[in-house]
Amino acid sequence: MATAPKTGGIHAPVQPSPELGAIVGNDKLPRSEVISKVWEYIKAHNLQNPENKREILADEKLKKVFGRDKCTMFEMNKYISQHLKA
Repeated sequence: MATAPKTGGIHAPVQPSPELGAIVGNDKLPRSEVISKVWEYIKAHNLQNPENKREILADEKLKKVFGRDKCTMFEMNKYISQHLKA
C-alpha cells in the first residue's frame, strides 16, 4: 500500500514574505526548507556570534525578518513564522 506524500505541518508549502523572500527566495517552500535556507544564509554570511554560536547577529536582511539586531537560534523560528503564509 503506497503512502501519500506528506503535505501537512512542516511539509506544507508556505509563502515567504518579501522580507524573508530576500533570503530564501519568493517561491512557496516547505517550512523545513525555509529554515534550512535561513541557516545556509547565516553560515554563508558568518552571522553566528563566535563567542556564543547559539546567537545570531542579524545583518540588514535578517533585521527585517527578526525585527532586532540579534536573537538566539531558538527564538529565530518564532520570528520566521511571522513571515510565512500558508
